[in-house]
Amino acid sequence: QVRVVESGGGLVLYGESLRLSCTASGIKFRLYVMDWYRQAPGKQRELVATISTESKTDYAGSVKGRFTISRDNANNTVSLQMNSLKPEDTAVYYCSARLGLLDYWGQGTQVTVSS
Repeated sequence: QVRVVESGGGLVLYGESLRLSCTASGIKFRLYVMDWYRQAPGKQRELVATISTESKTDYAGSVKGRFTISRDNANNTVSLQMNSLKPEDTAVYYCSARLGLLDYWGQGTQVTVSS
């Protein structure tokens, strides 16, 4: 059984930091591309950051320089370090594990940034 579980969300103030974690079980984690998405109220889900199986990273322009994605294959975990948070970063953040046509998602974790 595949499980993808996000954690680390919460309420922070403008300019503060937060670290999200995602643990995937039931898969050969090291073979999967890992993504962080977010969805704000009334908006479409958007891709925030991606890390390949070789730990190559890519970011949405809106978070580049502020967010850092990393993976720990030994612990089946991907993290998203979010610095200099802004109110527009407020959203539900989702983790996905992707391999070809396989795509597993977590339930999401809420991040709220107050001004």
